[in-house]
Amino acid sequence: MAIADKISTCLEKASWIRKMFEQGNALRRIHGDENVFDFTLGNPAVEPPEAFRRELLAMAKNPLPGMHRYMSNAGYEKTREAVAALLSETSPQKVEAGHVVMTCGAGGALNVVLKTILNPGDEVIILNPFFVEYKFYIDNHGGAPREVSTDPETFLPDVAAIDKAIGAKTRAIILNSPNNPTGVIYPAEVLARIGALLDRKGRELKRALYLISDEPYARIAYDGATVPNVFAHVRNAVIVTSHSKDLALPGEHIGYLAANPAMEEVERFMEGAVFCNRILGFVNAPALMQRLVAGLQHESVDIAAYQRKRDLLYGHLTSLGFHMVKPGGAFYLFPRSPLADDVEFVRLALKHLILVVPGAGFGMPGFFRIAYCMEQEMIERSLPAWENLAGELDLKG
Repeated sequence: MAIADKISTCLEKASWIRKMFEQGNALRRIHGDENVFDFTLGNPAVEPPEAFRRELLAMAKNPLPGMHRYMSNAGYEKTREAVAALLSETSPQKVEAGHVVMTCGAGGALNVVLKTILNPGDEVIILNPFFVEYKFYIDNHGGAPREVSTDPETFLPDVAAIDKAIGAKTRAIILNSPNNPTGVIYPAEVLARIGALLDRKGRELKRALYLISDEPYARIAYDGATVPNVFAHVRNAVIVTSHSKDLALPGEHIGYLAANPAMEEVERFMEGAVFCNRILGFVNAPALMQRLVAGLQHESVDIAAYQRKRDLLYGHLTSLGFHMVKPGGAFYLFPRSPLADDVEFVRLALKHLILVVPGAGFGMPGFFRIAYCMEQEMIERSLPAWENLAGELDLKG
């Protein structure tokens, strides 16, 4: 066999998102780009902010000596200082450069953290619905995922259910807020309850329990909302994030991990994280991108444009009879499937050249995900197709 049995099995379970994206490419070849409405992939269509272009041009015109050489495995100190300063603005304790490791995106950061903390057989709690790669990342490092459902009416964490799921093998819980696929922002009071729970359970089990806060959408919040700094509420917390969404740089894979300064044995954790960043093969985050984002920590794409897209699509779909929680952030809708079988609904949507992802792909059958990070013109062109789909389903607005 050309590949390992385990990888063969993983391929069978591979992401619905990519499967639908490839199907969209096939449909575009047949029907033309303008007639296919692909809502599958969270790949921002917007360009990076003008400040990024200025920094890139200045760097190209005035290259620094040695700018492409190796650096510390934690990343450039100037960049880590800039990240730490940003986090310190909302953290109860000052975050230092030594609490930050620059990584190859949020996925790289998450793998570094899991490699650092997991022993074989350790469990990591993930909340349904979840980003599908979490299971693969946990398995990469000998861990076992433990799924816990959120409240199906609000998609907020069920703290009592998390309490019941924590056992002798629990090592961490992954939270993702604003959430992919629901767009829900977890409020400070929920984070505080989870923080208190992890402290109590950690004392009972005599081991540190970590909260890994996956935050690539933290800047994308609507209606005046802000995403709470998890360091204010959870002692053993690690933030993993990237600039894929806030600076629209998904292809550059530039991100970081940051540990709460109040974490138990934080220096030892950081030693492990720097080491794992090296041995996982990332070695360093891209040098050019590290230098560029150092001066862009307060920059972001136009969040108002995303909110306009959310309002357009949410308003139109709910008027047609689709039911969903209004997202407070990120750029996804997660409606309830009008059909009991969400995969069958996705197939029906394909007849109308609408591509969405079934909730089963996020561990939550009965729903489907819409990514609205593409051009607004495409969303507007799709509205009649959504109307035809709703009509075929006999939905009532």
